[in-house]
Order: sequence, then structure tokens, then C-alpha cells
Amino acid sequence: MTPYRALAPYDWAAVLELIRAAFAAMEGRIDPPSSMAQLTEAAIAAQAQAGEIWVIGSPPVACMFLTPKAEVLYLGKLAVRSDQRGLGLARALVDCAEMRARDLGFAAVELQTRVELVENHAVFHALGFQEVGRTAHAGFDQPTSVTYRKAVAGV
Repeated sequence: MTPYRALAPYDWAAVLELIRAAFAAMEGRIDPPSSMAQLTEAAIAAQAQAGEIWVIGSPPVACMFLTPKAEVLYLGKLAVRSDQRGLGLARALVDCAEMRARDLGFAAVELQTRVELVENHAVFHALGFQEVGRTAHAGFDQPTSVTYRKAVAGV
């Protein structure tokens, strides 16, 4: 399946439902809780305006948010419905993110995942990302997030 950019008007409720379902396994595993808990349809619509939202399927079975940062294109809220995992959808979205980074003149795609989510670490390594740092949320003494970056060829 090919990713396509979700533009208004779009079923933002379906995107929210997908993200909530895909991120549900994090509950009770990560501290502090995911920012997904505060995500709303209005916030998703705002993301589509300020950055980009890419989806696969209709209704969506996979999605990602892209946000231009100072030096990188930030990939957030990468979500794949549980019954669609292992089919290459995350790879298709990451390939799309690389294409968009190249189109926008960014030399890299960056993302973050939580320290506890070691299965995500393995996926991101398999997709060509390298760990470039660890950060702690406010009020935490130890790192809570791992930052990964993937260089974009041809920039």
C-alpha cells in the first residue's frame, strides 16, 4: 500500500483511533505517560496544517506525522494497526519521510521513542536509524527517550 498525505477535510477521528489503538500497549510500560493521551482530533487537524500527516489505507491502517524542525524533518506518531504489522507499512512510511525530507532540503529524518520500548529500538535500527542521544522528560533524573536519526541520501 502506498502512503498518501491526509489533507482537510479528512477523518481525523479515524487517525486518532488508529494512534490510540497502536499506542495502547505502552500504557503502564512508560513513565511519564505518552503525549498521545492528550491528542485530540483538533490537534491532529492542526498538525496537518502546521506539518504533514501521511496515512496508508482508508480507513487508515498506518500513519505518521512529519514536522519540519531547524535541521531535520521530525517523524512522530508512527502507528501501524496491530493486525497490519510485519507487512512493510512502517518501512513505506519511513521511505516516504525520507522522500519528503529530501524534497524539503533536510539532510536527515529524526524521531524519538521511549527507553522502555526496546522492540521499537530494534525496528528503528532495522529501518536504518542510528541512536544520536537520550533525553529526560521534565522532573526525571534518568533518560526517558531515545533520539534516532537517519541521514537522507541525495541532500
